[in-house]
Amino acid sequence: MNAREHLREIASQAPLSPGVYLYKDTNGTIIYVGKANNLRARVRSYFSDDRLAEPKTGALIAAAAAIDFIVVANPKEALALENELIKRHKPRFNILLRDDKTYPYIKLTNETFPRVYVTRRLLKDGASYFGPYFPGNLAHRLVHFIHRYFKIPSCRVDLTRSHSHPCLEYHIHRCLGPCAGLTTVENHAAAAQNVRYFLEGRLKDLSAELRSRMEAASAGLRFEEAASLRDLLATIEEREEKQRIAAAEGADVDIYAYYAEPPLVAINLFHLRNGRIVERRDFFWEDQPDFSPAEFFASLLKQVYLSQPYVPALIHVPVDFEERAELEEFLSEKRGRKCEIHTPLRGEKKAMLALAETNARQSFEQRFRVMRPNSKAIQEALRDTLGLEDPPRRIECFDISHFQGEETVASMVVWEDGRMKKSDYRKFLIKTVEGIDDFASMREVVTRRYSRLQQENKPLPGLILLDGGIGQLHAAADALDALGVLNQPLASIAKREEIVYVYGSEDEPIQLDRFSPVLHLIQTVRDEAHRFAITFHRGRRASARMTSELSAVPGVGPKTISKLLHEFGSPDRVRAASEADLAQAAGPAAARRLRAFFDGTNPVQPESYTEK
Repeated sequence: MNAREHLREIASQAPLSPGVYLYKDTNGTIIYVGKANNLRARVRSYFSDDRLAEPKTGALIAAAAAIDFIVVANPKEALALENELIKRHKPRFNILLRDDKTYPYIKLTNETFPRVYVTRRLLKDGASYFGPYFPGNLAHRLVHFIHRYFKIPSCRVDLTRSHSHPCLEYHIHRCLGPCAGLTTVENHAAAAQNVRYFLEGRLKDLSAELRSRMEAASAGLRFEEAASLRDLLATIEEREEKQRIAAAEGADVDIYAYYAEPPLVAINLFHLRNGRIVERRDFFWEDQPDFSPAEFFASLLKQVYLSQPYVPALIHVPVDFEERAELEEFLSEKRGRKCEIHTPLRGEKKAMLALAETNARQSFEQRFRVMRPNSKAIQEALRDTLGLEDPPRRIECFDISHFQGEETVASMVVWEDGRMKKSDYRKFLIKTVEGIDDFASMREVVTRRYSRLQQENKPLPGLILLDGGIGQLHAAADALDALGVLNQPLASIAKREEIVYVYGSEDEPIQLDRFSPVLHLIQTVRDEAHRFAITFHRGRRASARMTSELSAVPGVGPKTISKLLHEFGSPDRVRAASEADLAQAAGPAAARRLRAFFDGTNPVQPESYTEK
């Protein structure tokens, strides 16, 4: 019995129940995950002549060596399990969601002194998560608002122990100072409860709480506190009015469209919130030779919505698909209210779909025709991808270079407004580190660079980028923390894997696809820092070798060597120079000795020679 017949036999004995089926290769690796209401009927269909003639199905059956089944109670459980297994195993024959952009949530921690963070990863850690937020920087703006008005911090300070003094955030009135015992657990908990009201949209409850506190402060003659609460109350009531107006304007809708030239595919997604377009999102694939829109959107929608808590009221797609009604029911249960999936055929909804299709084609051109985005566009893409509060106009990138622990040096290169700014490049000799210690070297160079900027009262860059992994990232963060530099955007890119780590979100590494313009920018800046460091390091090593070699020339002392290297710029040019050129730099006598040394002859030297 050959392999195909063996698989056909397994399929004929599959359960008749709903569940998930897994194709595996000869190594036991899962290469495809699917779901079915009737496992036997679905899996047997793969072996029909029509299905085997399809390139994708034929390749799958040729690569498969076994089929496993997981039986579940109902089709909805199968839907959820299929999505979970695809996310976990990333089978190569499944359509996998690849997205440069994951939208952020706001996390309110479950601690004695709660804190708020912007995060892109949902964990089962007892914390409360709110979002996702569109556009991406909205989460940062809301957290900034929380710091300013509610004084709940986003710091990484250990609040389980007492500190001698609070950080700068307390002094600029963005924190209640729990680290130094400057607030009580009750006061901090009350502020955290107000933050919860705010993030949950319970602005009426929040207004009532603030009004009560304002009146109590006024009655207690704490007029400054009462005035602060009055201003906050006015701000909240203004936001409540805007929220009421927006809610009356329309529903939350997601609109999908695509443009494909297989194997290349671009998907465009418009997020409409309260009837307004608040964000556009792109997805790209370059491995879809057998692109089928219906199959594609069935898989895409499951991966998008089953993995996030928020589900819109309406989802518009360009094609209908087999599992639409089933997915609608599942998402409606998840949402707690009805969710509908439609394919618009006319009217305003069709016009919006056409707009999304136009944008999908434009996105395809930008990504796969390698159109270079302008400076503003790449800054905004970098902000959204790394989860920064603002688009970075300036990036300063550091790299460490050494050879077997000797002559350790560092480089800093600068990208500003869309181009490398070579006039601002800097070289560093590592002074305080012995042997090979890239982390300590990174800590030293970051300390030197930004203590200098502090002394000169110059602004910090929009992003500090490091060539390295989490170790280099934490070393740089420690250096900035020691300088009192807070909330500085900081990221690193690990070699080989090309994974980006953002400080504060290290447990959420970012892996961009190879067509991503953000990845191209980060790689360009990183590679330039590496080139600059290597060039500097090689020059140092070559100069050291040449200095050592020139020191062996009888009658040529340190001052002459220094003149030669200064005049010719490199050791190779000293060696290649004519006797006349050497004479202009070091004098006729030294020139004769040098040329004789380089040419392999040994002139008779004076018994005693001292360079003046």
